[in-house]
Amino acid sequence: MTFNNIYSGKTVLITGHTGFKGSWLTTWLLELGANVVGYSHPEPPTQPSNFIASGLAERITDVRGDIRDYDHLLKTITDHRPEIIFHLAAQPIVLRSVELPKLTIDTNTGGTVNVLEAIRHADSVRALVSITTDKVYENQEWLWGYRETDQLGGHDPYSASKAMAELAIAAYRSTYFPPERYGQAHHVAIASTRAGNVIGGGDFADYRLVPDCMKALMDGRPIGVRNPLSVRPWQHVLEPLSGYLWLGAQLLMNGPACGEAWNFGPLEQKGVPAQALAEKLVELWGSGSWVHTHPGYAEVETGQLRLSWDKAAHRLNWRPVYAWVDALAEITAWFKAFQAGEDMHIVTRDHINLYVERARELDLDWATG
Repeated sequence: MTFNNIYSGKTVLITGHTGFKGSWLTTWLLELGANVVGYSHPEPPTQPSNFIASGLAERITDVRGDIRDYDHLLKTITDHRPEIIFHLAAQPIVLRSVELPKLTIDTNTGGTVNVLEAIRHADSVRALVSITTDKVYENQEWLWGYRETDQLGGHDPYSASKAMAELAIAAYRSTYFPPERYGQAHHVAIASTRAGNVIGGGDFADYRLVPDCMKALMDGRPIGVRNPLSVRPWQHVLEPLSGYLWLGAQLLMNGPACGEAWNFGPLEQKGVPAQALAEKLVELWGSGSWVHTHPGYAEVETGQLRLSWDKAAHRLNWRPVYAWVDALAEITAWFKAFQAGEDMHIVTRDHINLYVERARELDLDWATG
């Protein structure tokens, strides 16, 4: 039993369920016995995608709509009556936000406000886990990890849009869902989460290092690396998802006691340079090479980014399971299976089950309770 079996039989809404993280979360919740309702843009975020490769549309209630469409979102929530919402829908690419700042802010900030406003008018929802990013913090190029109490900032439109989403979450929580009035004036507990640079099988997005690497390796091309020395908190997709699911379980079981912002970062808090990541993927793949590219917009990206997950460790008994090399081995195996035409729903499910086994060996509460 995992996550105290809290999701079995529950209706769970995932916004952004067709995306990279959303498709993995969908698969995991299906394994946990949840009735999954997905709400995502009509067009898939990438082609190919893990959502399509895993055949998830026929396994869930698949609703298509724009997160900016408040009326449609509210109708979806009132029609399907989820008890908990995981809000992942976003424009997630930093460099695309430079090209499309208004769309990014409308989607990431406005979309979050739409979810919060819909919850105000829907009586079924008891918990919201809203996913933002490690880039919400004011960029200081620090050598240590950002903590949840550090200043929010806006280094670029994407970072700003997610920082503004955090402010909106805090405002709605204190104004409409105050913890001190939980169980009297309302029954909603809200938390936000900030993960590191999430990597994993099934990510085919542009402007991301690991998808760039894997697409190049599958095509037999050299990998282009924009910023070889950039340090990032790389973490396998199942790391933050275990944190999201455990946090959601806490909100459902204990109300707003954990209704605040949480970091879920990787095992290596000092981070790993992009060059080392590319070199290790070439080694694991068994062939390939990388080159330093100069696209002209790389200066938009930060040089140093680290994340502290001390609070989650102390209060949730959460910790990462995979070292970065383990994560890359899992990613390489997923893409080799994809290239070989295997059943990717089974492959993804097997990766989840292996991760859970590893977490049990570490005696993590979410994996044993």
